[in-house]
Amino acid sequence: MNWHRAFLSIPLLLVLTGCGDTWGERAVTGGGMGAGLGLAVGAVAGWPLLAPVLVGTAVGAGIGAATTGKDSKF
Repeated sequence: MNWHRAFLSIPLLLVLTGCGDTWGERAVTGGGMGAGLGLAVGAVAGWPLLAPVLVGTAVGAGIGAATTGKDSKF
């Protein structure tokens, strides 16, 4: 039952955190997406949730900060 909730929350998290115009906004929104994905993966796999959330946040923030934002305008 928990993996259903985690799986269904992924599109919602992507919609809510998918924008950013400045370097800082992209880092924060990327961290939010990474945290959500880490939470979903941890819940589906049955792992303790803290480690996947922290790793997902760090990776997402790093990727968000590394992007230029020129092609990410909606």
